Amino acid sequence: MKHSNIPTLSKGLIAFSMIFLLATMPAFSQDDDKFSFDVTLNSDQFFGFYPFFTGAYSLSETTAFTFYGILWSGGTGGGWGNWTEFGAGFDFSPADGFNINPQIGVLGGNLLSSGTEGPPIFGDGIVPNITINLDKTSVEGEFYLGYYAPLRDEAPAGGTTLSYLHYWANFGVKASDFFSLGLHYEQLTNTGGSEVPEATDVYQWLGPYVQFSTPSGAFARFSAGGDLVEGNDSFFKLTTGFSF
Repeated sequence: MKHSNIPTLSKGLIAFSMIFLLATMPAFSQDDDKFSFDVTLNSDQFFGFYPFFTGAYSLSETTAFTFYGILWSGGTGGGWGNWTEFGAGFDFSPADGFNINPQIGVLGGNLLSSGTEGPPIFGDGIVPNITINLDKTSVEGEFYLGYYAPLRDEAPAGGTTLSYLHYWANFGVKASDFFSLGLHYEQLTNTGGSEVPEATDVYQWLGPYVQFSTPSGAFARFSAGGDLVEGNDSFFKLTTGFSF
């Protein structure tokens, strides 16, 4: 059953986003030293190829305005209505080498709103998420958690909306300024939908990673290992990027 108030929620989200951006713009000055930008290219056997970018503008020594975008449409997302994600939030650094970045994103496409059966739309879903980073002299780590919820119901008769919980955690040791290695765990769960009463695990990846990086900000990371979901085999994940 479609809910008539869902399009209204979508309009409300757009209005809130505009007000939020207008309210924060006066805090930004023309100081390039306060702005950072990262671009990565990623590939794995589930999502395929997907470019990803993040940006941050420092507001103080411990806080920053952040934004990000994921072009899922480069891979599997091409069949999900040109799936695209964009969001913004704030970053907090309570200690040196440790930061917490809660954000909220919105999606365009049709995966969540209709299980890929309806038209591609803006407001396909909403993504509250959080990233926690650790970057010390000898160790590194990251934790991500995001919940992909449908913002609209555009499923045809007999179709369904979908929702997903996606998270990962990794931790590694920096053997040198150039080389680090560690362990990566990642899970994607279909948490249900309008016609999907039970949650099911899509994958559970566990395996080592190796990373090569330079002081200039360029890096390459490769992760591979086993998939703990019955019937699945293995996983691989390759990421390369640069910080500006």
